[in-house]
Amino acid sequence: QVQLAESGGGLVQAGGSLRLSCVASGRTFWTYAMAWFRQGPGKAREFVAAITQRSFTTDYADSVKGRFTISRDNAKNTVYLQMSSLKAEDTAVYYCAARTPVDYAIAYDPDQYRSWGQGTQVTVSS
Repeated sequence: QVQLAESGGGLVQAGGSLRLSCVASGRTFWTYAMAWFRQGPGKAREFVAAITQRSFTTDYADSVKGRFTISRDNAKNTVYLQMSSLKAEDTAVYYCAARTPVDYAIAYDPDQYRSWGQGTQVTVSS
């Protein structure tokens, strides 16, 4: 099971940008499909973005489309989430997650991901 560690969270004003990073352990990062989820105060964990093993496919929650970009660098064992035009409602703990896929489909259900990072807090002030 891969170990994941997020970084890059913080406090930012509405309209600002942040880039989250998630570094994975091991030599097989390229075999994992990766995703970002978030959990706001009093809310369930929700899908934000996902990317397939070789970056062939990405997808986003409707609430972040056009503002967030997921990418990965398999040589660095890292997945990124570039967040722009941040809104107060983006405030949450952001988690990266990994799954060993059987195909190249995007998975939106957190239960389909077996490995999780510890989370990084993103706070957007209005």
